[in-house]
Amino acid sequence: MGSARIGRSTGGAALAGAAAAVLLVAAALLLGRWVPAGRRMVWWHPEVFVALSWSPVGALLTAHRAGRRVGLLMLGAGISAAVYVLTLNLAPLAEIHHWPGAWLPTWLSHWLWAVDTYVLTLALPMLFPDGRLVSRWFRPVLGLAFLVPVVVAVHLTIDPDARRFHNGVSVYPLQSIPLPIAALIGTALTLALVSLAVRFRRAVPDVRRQIAWVVYPGLVAEAIVYIGESTRIGDPVRDTAIVTIPVCVAIAITRYRLYDIDVVINRTLVYAGLVGVITGVYFTLVGAVSLVVSGNGGLAGLAGAVAAGVVFEPTRRRLQRGVDRMLHRERDPYRLADRLQRRLQTASDPNAALATAASAVREALRASGVTIEVLDRDGKLAALVEDGTPPERPQRVPLIWHGEPVGRLIFGGERAPDARLAGILARNLAELANAARLAMDVQRSRERILRTREEERRRLRRDLHDGLGPTLASLAMTVDAARITMRSDPEAADAMLERLRSTMGRTIGELRDLVYGLRPPALDDLGLAGAIRALGGVVGSGGHGPHVEVEVEGDLAALPAAAEVAAYRIVQEALTNVYRHARAGHALVRLDLSGDLDVTVRDDGVGLPRDVRAGVGLSSMRERAAELGGTCSVRRRPEGGTLVRARLPLSGAPPGPDPAASDPALVIGPAKESPVRTPAEADRH
Repeated sequence: MGSARIGRSTGGAALAGAAAAVLLVAAALLLGRWVPAGRRMVWWHPEVFVALSWSPVGALLTAHRAGRRVGLLMLGAGISAAVYVLTLNLAPLAEIHHWPGAWLPTWLSHWLWAVDTYVLTLALPMLFPDGRLVSRWFRPVLGLAFLVPVVVAVHLTIDPDARRFHNGVSVYPLQSIPLPIAALIGTALTLALVSLAVRFRRAVPDVRRQIAWVVYPGLVAEAIVYIGESTRIGDPVRDTAIVTIPVCVAIAITRYRLYDIDVVINRTLVYAGLVGVITGVYFTLVGAVSLVVSGNGGLAGLAGAVAAGVVFEPTRRRLQRGVDRMLHRERDPYRLADRLQRRLQTASDPNAALATAASAVREALRASGVTIEVLDRDGKLAALVEDGTPPERPQRVPLIWHGEPVGRLIFGGERAPDARLAGILARNLAELANAARLAMDVQRSRERILRTREEERRRLRRDLHDGLGPTLASLAMTVDAARITMRSDPEAADAMLERLRSTMGRTIGELRDLVYGLRPPALDDLGLAGAIRALGGVVGSGGHGPHVEVEVEGDLAALPAAAEVAAYRIVQEALTNVYRHARAGHALVRLDLSGDLDVTVRDDGVGLPRDVRAGVGLSSMRERAAELGGTCSVRRRPEGGTLVRARLPLSGAPPGPDPAASDPALVIGPAKESPVRTPAEADRH
C-alpha cells in the first residue's frame, strides 16, 4: 500500500517536472521575440529537442517501476536542458536591459549544456536498463562520468571562448580543448561502452534485446553528437538522432516485445548494402557506356537503370541470406525445419527431444512462450513441455500424424509470430509428438506387463502355498494313517483310501488350472490351428453362437511358444466378444504366417458402439502383442461388424506399419477370464 502511494507520488512529481521543462522551452522561445536576431537562440537548437523529448519519456519511465532510476536520470537531464535553453535567450535580454543578476544566466549559458550532454552519453549507458551498475567495479567510472560536466563547467568559466558556434549552436571541439579534458571525456566514454558490453555479455536473451534497442541507434547518435562538436554536421540529422534515443529507451523498457530489434537491424543492413551495390553498378555502367558512346548521356543512364533493375532481386536475396547468417536469424522456413531436425537428432530420447524442440521453435518463431502438448490415444493430455513465458492470447496449431491428432503447438507473444512458419514446424513436431506418444505407450505397456507378471507370480505362490501345499501334506498324513489302520481295521483303511482318492482328484484339477494359466494344454494337444478351430466349435456349438471359420496360411508348426500363446489368447478374447456382444452369424479367423504372424478376427455383427470405451479386453490383447514387440487394433468394418487385427513379429524386431493402427482402436473386453474353452479344456471342469 505504502509503495503504491510512493509510486503514484513519484509519477506525479515526474509529470510535473516534464511539464515544467516544456514550459521553460516555451518561455525561452517567447523571450526570443525581444532578443536581437544576432543574439537570439535558434529554434532548432539540440537542447530544445532534448528538453521536449527526453523529459516526457523520462517522466513516463519514472512512473514505470522497471525503469524508474533510468527515468529519473533522463528527466533530470531534460530539465537541465530546458533551463539551459531558457538561459540562451534570458542572458542577452538581461544584459541588454541591465537587469540585476544578469551574470547568472550568462554564466549558466556557457556550460549548462554539459550536464545533459555528458550525463546522457556517459552515465546512462552504465545504468541502462535496470538503473543498477553491472558490477561494483564500475562505481569509479560512474563517478568519472558525473565529474566530466563539472570539469567542463570549470573550464568554460575560466575560458568561455573555448566554445565554437555553428548555425547559432555552440560546439565543444575535442581537438581544440586542453588534452587532459579531452582524455578525461574519451576515457569516460570508452569505459561506459565497456560497461554496456559486459552487461550485454552477461545478460539473458530478453535483456540483450533491450540493450540492442538502445545500442543500435545510440551508437549512431553518440557518433553524430561527438562529431558535431568537432565538425559541421547537419542540424536535422543531429536533432533526429537526439529524439530517436529516448523513444528507443522507452520501447526497450516498456514495450520491447512489440517490436523486434533484430528485424530493424536486419533490414537496415540489407537495404544499406543494396543501395551501395545498386549505386555502384549504376554509376560504373553509366561511366563505361559514356566512354564507349560519348555525348549520349540518356543512353548511358538507361543502360545503368536497366542493369540496376536486373541485379536488384538477386542481390537482395544474397544480401538477405548473408545478413541472416551473420545475425544468426534464419528466415527460410525449410532451413529452419532442417535445423530443427538436426537438433532433435542429438537428443537422447523423445522426452528430451520435446524440450529441445520447444526451445528451438520458440527461437525460430521469436515467441515469448511455446508449449508442446502430446495427446494420448483417447485425446487426453499425456505430456506437456513449456519454454518461455506462457502467452496471454496464444495461437494453437494441431499436430497431425497420418490423419490422427497427436498433440498441439501453442505459442504467442506481444508481437504476433509467423503463422506460416509455425505450420511448417508443426509438421516436423507431429513426428516427434508421435514418437513421444509411442515411447510412453511402450513404457506403460512394460509397466503393465511387469505388474501382470508379478501378480501372476503372486497368484502361483499363493495357490501353491495355500492350496496345493497343505493338500499334499494332508495326503501324506492320510497315507500314514491308512497304513497304521490297515493292520487292525481294513474296512476303515479302505474308507480312508477312498477319501484319499477323491482328494487327489481335486488336487489334480487344481494343478491343471495352474498349468492352464501358464499355457493352454490345447496348444500342445492340437497345435495353434487345431486349438483355435476347437475354440470356434465351442462358440458355434448348440446353434447359439456364430459359425466360426478358420483359415491358415503358412506352416504354424515351428512357431515360438510365446507367439502361440499370444495368438491363442488374442483370438480367445476376440471370439468371446463376438459371442457375447456382436450378435453375428458368421466369424472368420485368419492366421497368416508370411514373415510375421498376422492374426485377424472379423465378424458380420452389429459392430462397435459409438460411445464404447476401451476396457480390460483391449488392454489384455495389446499387452500380449506388445510383449512380442507387436501391435493389436480393433476397429469397425465399413461393411459392418468388427475387425480385430494383431501383428506378432517372430524375429524380435519391431513390426512394420499396421494399416489398422491409424484407426480409432476400441474393444469390448470382459473383465473376467474368457468362458470360451476347447472341449479338452472343458473336461477338466
